Formats: sequence, structure tokens, C-alpha cells
Amino acid sequence: MKNKDIREALKVNGVKHWELADYLGIHENTFVRRLRKELPDTEKQRIFEAIKKLSKEEK
Repeated sequence: MKNKDIREALKVNGVKHWELADYLGIHENTFVRRLRKELPDTEKQRIFEAIKKLSKEEK
């Protein structure tokens, strides 16, 4: 499975795909399609930072 680390981070932190996509300013479908291919490390880092921020907001 591609981008397994991102998918796991979303699950562990309780962040939904649509929440992350909204935060990134893209449509949920676009985000899910991007996950089909392995993302570059720079993009992954940006996503992990967003997940971290969103998980803190929920608490």
C-alpha cells in the first residue's frame, strides 16, 4: 500500500481524510487520488505537520 505512513498517522491521530484535505485547501477526492502514488518526502512532511496541527486542535 502506498503512503502507508500517512494513512497510519491519520488513523492514530483521529484525523479524517476530508479534514486534512480541507486544511490543505484541496478537495477530498484530490487528496485520496494523490495517495495512490508514493508522495515525495517534502510533501509528506507538509502533510505530517498538518496532521499534527489538526490533532492538537481536536483535543
